[in-house]
Amino acid sequence: MPLINYQSIDGKTTQVDVAVGLTVMHGAVINMVEGILAECGGAMTCATCHCYIEQSWRKKIGFASAQERIKLKLVKKPKANSRLSCQIKVTEELDGLTVLIPDSQVWSKS
Repeated sequence: MPLINYQSIDGKTTQVDVAVGLTVMHGAVINMVEGILAECGGAMTCATCHCYIEQSWRKKIGFASAQERIKLKLVKKPKANSRLSCQIKVTEELDGLTVLIPDSQVWSKS
């Protein structure tokens, strides 16, 4: 199974083996990765699975669809490398992928 790295704004990285065919979002939810809320369960209606993709991985993942780009306009702090993790299917080629979780999605514990 490909290893996906979920990195929070404070640099903490959670490494998860995610089965091929699942989405990056499902890998996070199954393993309770903080910051990937996925309130709609992957239906692309809420954008609470927003993440940033490192430049070196963008070609392997592919580009966001028109519908995903519309949803990304609704997130806090969108960037050119923003994606919805529910729209990224895990393949063997994504072994070692690092997704960066925006600080706007991580709830303060204080």
